[in-house]
Amino acid sequence: MSKTYPVEIAGLKRELPLVEVAPGVTIALLNILGDTPLVRACAHELAKQLEGVGYDVLVTAEAKSIPLIHILSEETSKPYVVLRKSYKVYMGDAIQTETVSITTGMPQTLYLDAKDRDLVNGSRVVLVDDVVSTGSTQKGMRTLMAKAGAQVVAEAAIFTEGDEAQWKNIIALGHLPVFLAEKKG
Repeated sequence: MSKTYPVEIAGLKRELPLVEVAPGVTIALLNILGDTPLVRACAHELAKQLEGVGYDVLVTAEAKSIPLIHILSEETSKPYVVLRKSYKVYMGDAIQTETVSITTGMPQTLYLDAKDRDLVNGSRVVLVDDVVSTGSTQKGMRTLMAKAGAQVVAEAAIFTEGDEAQWKNIIALGHLPVFLAEKKG
């Protein structure tokens, strides 16, 4: 039986699997894909927390946050943009930046396609993610928004993770610890 970390978020309880992402570094893994009740509850709560923020567009990186931003868009009546991790020919004159995810540990490229570039240009945007852990994805999204002429006015997530003080500016519904193995010797 695998170990889990219990959480209560947006009024719902979940057991998050504990996953070692690097030697001696374990996280409680949130995977909202397919968990429609949790996605709806979290989007509803985030929409409430964003009520006082003046913004035009919601922005996320694919893939796990797509259902969250879709429901958040419905809740707020704001359009959304998904930054892609691979380039497709229909994306036209896309702009790109590189990031590293804690769950993969590998460099990834984020792309903003031409259509969405026009939507965010001159707009006030809110960056949305499921979990903000290292900040690499957030940094990549901020870089792309700056290149596209958008102003990031807020950042939101279901959870922040790790050094809580580092994420004080993130609108979040909760915080997850990072578990570090004790050094032997």
